[in-house]
Amino acid sequence: MIKTFSILITFLTIAPPALATSLLRDADIEHAFSELARPILQVAGLRPDQVKVMLVDDAAFNAFVIDRHHIFLNVGLVLKTQSAEMLQSVIAHEVAHIANGHLSRRKQNMQATRNAARFGLALALATGQANNNPGLGAGLAIGMSNSAQRVFNSHTQSEEIAADQTALMYFSKLGIDPKGALQVLDYLSGQEYLASSRQDPYARTHPLSRDRLRSAKAQAQVQEPTSPNPNARYWHARAVAKTRAFSQDPDRTLAASGTAVSEDIAFMQRAIAFSRRGKLTQALKAIEKAQKIRPTDPFFQDLKAELLMRNRQFSQAANAYAKAVSMAPDQSLILAGQGRALLASGQTESALQPLKKAYEMDFKNITLLHDLALAYAKLENQGMASLITAERFGLKGDLKDALWHAKKAVSLLPQGSPPWQRAQDIVNSNQLK
Repeated sequence: MIKTFSILITFLTIAPPALATSLLRDADIEHAFSELARPILQVAGLRPDQVKVMLVDDAAFNAFVIDRHHIFLNVGLVLKTQSAEMLQSVIAHEVAHIANGHLSRRKQNMQATRNAARFGLALALATGQANNNPGLGAGLAIGMSNSAQRVFNSHTQSEEIAADQTALMYFSKLGIDPKGALQVLDYLSGQEYLASSRQDPYARTHPLSRDRLRSAKAQAQVQEPTSPNPNARYWHARAVAKTRAFSQDPDRTLAASGTAVSEDIAFMQRAIAFSRRGKLTQALKAIEKAQKIRPTDPFFQDLKAELLMRNRQFSQAANAYAKAVSMAPDQSLILAGQGRALLASGQTESALQPLKKAYEMDFKNITLLHDLALAYAKLENQGMASLITAERFGLKGDLKDALWHAKKAVSLLPQGSPPWQRAQDIVNSNQLK
């Protein structure tokens, strides 16, 4: 759907081609999600830095959790939300499933669904553990078959009612208007009258009953209406605007920019639209106007760097990324972009440092793994190049190629070293298929 994100947003494909599901990775959008989720996670007693909300390249209305560290939102769901409160209600509902311990039963169900392991889960257990990155398993789990995913993601009626009650309790404590939650439930109620094959996945995995709807409305009615939170409203609007700008015709984006909730978002929309038309000069002028409004915003600087990359201005892009990194040194996606720009401009040794740092911070980035392996290969470190390539194929669900490259890495890396052990774990994981 958003194929133009191929440069501006790095992809994570985590299933075989026939079942491929992709994450749309963008530092700006993921930051927006974190702004919306942070207060909810805090009131739920969860650490915001330990739970990441990520965007799935799927037009269906759906959201799900598969561990305690990741919440996945489909593009189709995000674009259907008309307010920050609607999107926060979905996030709060998924957080409630985590906080209420609903994942334990589903993990048992998944373990009984043997064919799920064929699509990356076995490799996830090995490489995620070897890299001290339990979240890797979550990334690969999206790639399981549709039937296995429905088993894993499905909730009981009692779990749904409990999650509704908990989510509305979060809203009450935070002073968030519950109207958004009721709007989501009303949308789901309309799905009940459709054939199951035509229902959105969220309706199938989050069953709605009259009792559930009645219970939620009764609880919401006792809460006092509140004014929208300006910060939540801004970041919701920005995430939706950016996602939509890459998915619709540029002319529609330019027209929509006239009704943006803030001037900087309007300039961002225009920058994206102009870049998609191949008008770099106009795109840069637009994003620079956004930067004048928010001069310390690293994500506008990141977008400027990506616009330069799209137009093969690699040296300028590397410089622009360096500034973005100085503004947000802990943003793995921006670091990965800097490494890619340096690599493209022929500065391979300089590229290795940001690529390695980004890798250590966020393993789930196919483009990053490609670039890091290329950097190692150019520096004649074939053992590490083979290991990273094996991990990349593993994330894509291609266990055959992952095994081939892992065996090559085992033969080249110093025996017993941590990288050698990671490669050996991938080889061993092949026995779990």
